[in-house]
Amino acid sequence: MPRLSLYKPEKGNDYKFIDRQASEMFQVGGTDVYLHKYLGANTQQANASADQPNYASTAVTNIQDLLFLENRDRSYDTEIYRIRGMYNVQNIDFNLSQFGLFIDNDTLYMTVHINNFISYIGRKPISGDVIELPHLRDDFALNDKDFSLPRYYVIEDVGRASEGFSVTWYPHLYRLKLKRVTDSQQFASIFGQAAKDANGDPAGGGTTLKDLLSTYNKEIAINQQLIAQAESDAPKSGYETRQFYTLAVDPTNGEPLLETADEVNIDASSNRNASTENAVAQRSGYTGYLLGDGFPVNGYDFGFGIQFPASPQNNDYFLRSDFLPNRLFRYSSGQNAWVAVEDSLRMNMTNNNSRSTLKTGFINNNNWTYVDPEVSASKNLTAGDSVIYTDIDYHAFHSQPYVVLKIDSIIVDYVQSEYPGLITSFSYTNTLSGATYQAIKITLPIINSIQQTVPYTGQYFIELHSTREAQRQSISKVLKPRADL
Repeated sequence: MPRLSLYKPEKGNDYKFIDRQASEMFQVGGTDVYLHKYLGANTQQANASADQPNYASTAVTNIQDLLFLENRDRSYDTEIYRIRGMYNVQNIDFNLSQFGLFIDNDTLYMTVHINNFISYIGRKPISGDVIELPHLRDDFALNDKDFSLPRYYVIEDVGRASEGFSVTWYPHLYRLKLKRVTDSQQFASIFGQAAKDANGDPAGGGTTLKDLLSTYNKEIAINQQLIAQAESDAPKSGYETRQFYTLAVDPTNGEPLLETADEVNIDASSNRNASTENAVAQRSGYTGYLLGDGFPVNGYDFGFGIQFPASPQNNDYFLRSDFLPNRLFRYSSGQNAWVAVEDSLRMNMTNNNSRSTLKTGFINNNNWTYVDPEVSASKNLTAGDSVIYTDIDYHAFHSQPYVVLKIDSIIVDYVQSEYPGLITSFSYTNTLSGATYQAIKITLPIINSIQQTVPYTGQYFIELHSTREAQRQSISKVLKPRADL
């Protein structure tokens, strides 16, 4: 029994003759194909992890994300290779039989000569290579540019074509399965190239292929217009009741409290200072789903903030903006306490950062969590201050990268590397011991031409941290046991 060999078998002259004939067939009857060679994924990541490692070199066999088995950030050769290929031209038909618009035959199957492809490219075709068909360029696109729009396809699968096997049983052709390329993260390096006119000169104004081929900007514009119309038709969730007047009710008999003509002092408002504490309309009187809007009934004046006022009057209303959602309170002199009236549940339906709900805070969360500060100090600050003098030792803690200011549920944080003048020193004398040393002075930065200041008056906790953790994380990191971090 002969021993099996892993070396390439010796192909006779018959194979070489047939292979030359097959190559000539592509040179005569094939079409030019421009190939963007896939080099591999960008695997030099700033925050590398076990499932998204950094590789020593770029290779087509590297996998960027081992959890999802994806290569999202792909690199392509800047040189474009020209090969010859054949495929059957077909009509692009739309299928309207289902819900939506589908293209049934947007997949092409192309054959290329094996030896010619490998000699030109240096390797066999693989999934991820992008092919441009120059004869399918759109010369009459609806734009005001002096160049045509290219057509790109990505190789999804590679196999040996059945018609490429000769009588000697050796294959001569590869069969490529091609799919239309869309503007996505994988092909950012291709769509980011400068657009060129018919003479090969770059288009003016920094125009890229993305600007010409991508429908992203148009789809975003359409989506924004739809959102604007939806917000106009339904500004907020729930039901609007602010236009309704609510009568004050006598708590003893349940009858409406009305001003009559025989009274000496007539006050038509329901918020008059009556002898009975509950003479005002305390609630809207309406029940249902999502009615709370954070406004008192009958347009009564109210204040808002993160701390209750020091000297409230009976039936004063105050909206606490540090509650999630915001909560409206009424001061009861009889109970000497602030009584919760309602929560501001009526919000716009659009999912953006302006909505004070846990849902938007989770989806659009760009915040950080700071735990275990290296040092912490408390200090009374005034709204509008831009410079904070602390009693924290400068030499011991000035190198901490993160500065955090806390008051109630309000957190303001800064990164020292982004604002070089954030932490400096000043001479501080301890009033108890009389010792003098260099303490930390925090100068709030200017961001987008706006001087940052202390937002509220009150007692703040000033913390310096060495580490922080993003509140929004990848699934792989969230699912990882805490003990493994």
